Order: sequence, then C-alpha cells, then structure tokens
Amino acid sequence: MLQPTYPLYLANRPETPNADLAVIDKFTGATATRVPLADPALIDRAISAADGAAAAMAALKPHQRRDILSGCVGAFERRAEELAMALCIEAGKPINDARGEVTRLIDTFRVAAEEAVRIGGETIPLEISARADGYRGMTQRVPVGPCAFISPFNFPLNLVAHKVAPAIAAGCPFVLKPASATPVGALIIGEVLSQTGLPEGAFSILPCPRDGADQLISDDRLKLLSFTGSDTVGWGLKARAGKKKVVLELGGNAACIVDETADLDDAVERLVMGAFYQSGQSCISVQRIIAHEQIYDRIKAKLVAKVNTLQCGDPKQEDTFIGPLISAKEADRLQDWIAAAVAAGGRVLCGNQRKGAVLSATLLEDVPPHQDICREEAFGPVAVLSRFSRFDEAIAQVNASRFGLQAGLFTRDLYRAQQAWDQLAVGGVVVGDVPSWRVDHMPYGGVKDSGLGREGLRYAIEEMTEIRLLVIRTPGA
Repeated sequence: MLQPTYPLYLANRPETPNADLAVIDKFTGATATRVPLADPALIDRAISAADGAAAAMAALKPHQRRDILSGCVGAFERRAEELAMALCIEAGKPINDARGEVTRLIDTFRVAAEEAVRIGGETIPLEISARADGYRGMTQRVPVGPCAFISPFNFPLNLVAHKVAPAIAAGCPFVLKPASATPVGALIIGEVLSQTGLPEGAFSILPCPRDGADQLISDDRLKLLSFTGSDTVGWGLKARAGKKKVVLELGGNAACIVDETADLDDAVERLVMGAFYQSGQSCISVQRIIAHEQIYDRIKAKLVAKVNTLQCGDPKQEDTFIGPLISAKEADRLQDWIAAAVAAGGRVLCGNQRKGAVLSATLLEDVPPHQDICREEAFGPVAVLSRFSRFDEAIAQVNASRFGLQAGLFTRDLYRAQQAWDQLAVGGVVVGDVPSWRVDHMPYGGVKDSGLGREGLRYAIEEMTEIRLLVIRTPGA
C-alpha cells in the first residue's frame, strides 16, 4: 500500500508545503495518498536552484555520474515491489505490467550509468586545403544546462527515468513536473536521488497544476524542454519555448502489417500483447492491424478467440490483463468513438464491455479510415482490423496518418522488410514483432505529429549536450 502522504523534492530536499493533490486508486476510485502541489514561488525557487547547480553538475567526473546512477539501480532493486504496487494503485496498471515497468526503470538507470563514462568527442582532420596546414580540430560534448521535464501518466516510472537518468549522465540539473494523476513513482525516484551525492540544487520534482508548468516553458534559465504527452499540448509548448532546445515524444496510432507469409499464431500472440497490454495506454500500442486478404479471415478468427480470453478487473490480481483506464472519462471517450465507428459501418468483433473505468479489450473491423478510432490516438484497449491486397497498399495505409512513431511488420520476405524500412514514414520499423516493442537504449521518437528528437540513453544524452569545438594551430607546420 502507499504511504498516507509523500513530499515533493525542492533542490534535492523533501518538503511538504501542503497536501493539496489527492492521488486516486484508479480501480477503486478512492483516495490512495496525498502529495503537495507546488505554487509559482516554489517553482521559481526550483529553477533558481537548478541554474545555480549547473556548474557543479557539469564539473562531476564521468565516474561520479556513473556511481550515482549505479547507486540508484541498487535502491530501485531493493524497492522493486513497492514501486510496482505504487504503479498498480496510482496508474491502475496490472501488477505484472507494473513489475515489468520497474524492470525497465532499473535497465534505464543501468544503461545511463554505462553511458556516463562513454560521452566522447572526435578528432577532425582540418587540413583539407593548403590554407589549413598546421591546424587540427577536436570536439567534446558539454552539458546544455538546466533542463525542464514534463512526464505523462502512462509510464510514471520509466518515462521519468528516460529524462532523469540521461540528464544525470550528461551533467544537467533539472526540474521535473510529473503527471498529476500519477506523481508517486516520480516522488519515490526523488527520494532515492536525495540520498545520492548529487550537488545541491541538482534536481527538483514538483507536482503542480498544468498552468504551473508555464514557468518551465517560458523561463530562459532552463535551456532544454523535454515533454512526453499529447501532440496538441506538445506542439503548443514548443511554440512558447523561446530559445530552448525542445524534445517532444508525442502520440501515435501505431499500425502493424501482417502479410500472407507470416506465422499467424506467432503474430496473433504478439498483436494481442501489443494492442492490449497495460490497457492500450501506450503511444505505440497496436491500434491498426492491416492484414493481407489471403489470411484475413484466419487471423480475424484467431484474434477474436485470443482477445476473448483476456481477464479484466482489479489490477492487483495476478491474472488481470486489462485494468482500468486512467479515468472513467477516458473510457467514455473511447466508447463514444466506438459508437461513432459502428454508426459509420464498422463492426465490433469482440469486447466493448464496460465496468467503471475498465473497458474490455475491443476489436473492430470495416471502420472507415476517417473515423476517430482510426485517425486519432485511441490510448485505450481498442484495435481496428483492415485488409490489403498489394503490399504497396499496406504501406500507404500505414502512412495515411498524421502520426509516425513506430510501425510493425510480420513477414518472411526480406525485400518487403527493406521496403518498409525505406518507405514507412515513422521513427522506427519493427520486423517480426509489434510496434509496441521497445528496449530502453534504442533511439526512440517519431516524425510528423509524433514528435521531435529522440530518447534512448545515448540519444537523449546527445540532446542534452552541445558540441564544443577546439582548434589548435601549430606555427610553421
């Protein structure tokens, strides 16, 4: 169970100025704990502290950054079940998914520790013409400075880790706003960080109202903004961020192609996992399944049979696969989208049963592509099945979206795999698995309305550092 209250973290220290934010158990609807809300004055103090800590963070040696991150790994391992239960309660995440996310939190900090001692530069041959004789160049990466982070509700541990861990590895102080619906995981991370050797002011973790985040966007003392969330909010933040570097990991309506050469049993197992794990609340959840006409009826039957076995209910139960959405309002929205799709000619193949914030895994077909359930981000346990006859058609269906985060392809045809990699307008193509697959050190991010920049430890560190050039002239050379 959760503690009755948790403090926020201001300049590395726990503080409890109030207990104004109630954190709701997403399955029961009861208040599970309370945490403070930061006001504008407190946020300004956090930004000032981060600004003041920039030099000390940059001066940390690579081995010191590595050791801080490695110490966090040990602490998270010792508190793994506590972290998983916090996720289960505050996010409604089924307990097995919650334990999986704790594992990813640990992996992310472990890889960041490894990368902290591998941040290098390069030598540059400058003697490209006679006028450059005697000159040589080299580069190093230096921290960009204080960072602002805004994280979402759906991965309250790992998506926080993907901002915090590379910032420490790069030597950047930061101010983090966790999602108001799920702040506890970030605050436990703050507790762990407060027990490390980070310089004073190196971090603040501040639950605050949405309008409180305006300071994180507009204050020029912060040199980078990293936001994960909806595309509408993200692009609006970028427009107001001024001179900051901006990294956006936004939404998607991920598609997965299954051609006639695929192993259908394997594809179905992975598709069901990709579409419905953690109740579909993932930016790369499988939302569109595009199957070749030769295998369409067979894969449909297999999908329906598998989806009908998924258990819905209390996320604390070991056999629960579908837990609650983040709120009943989100379940209402999804059911409205499903009803609109059916009214436009779509068919519900299974699911669409509701109890509170829990919506059963739902599969549809024959939905016109202009419907919201196809063209927008569902962010829930709903997938739409459609068919194709030529592979070029399937590519076109995937690309007929304003999003482009990741796509999946089940095929045994090497040339189709290469074509997909060349032609799909997405940040990543996963062959032989669903677009929902991610390992935490790979470059992760999207194109079009799905975002800007990349996460994944080494790639995030590159975003959080600047290249500084040194040129040396040897007289008379």
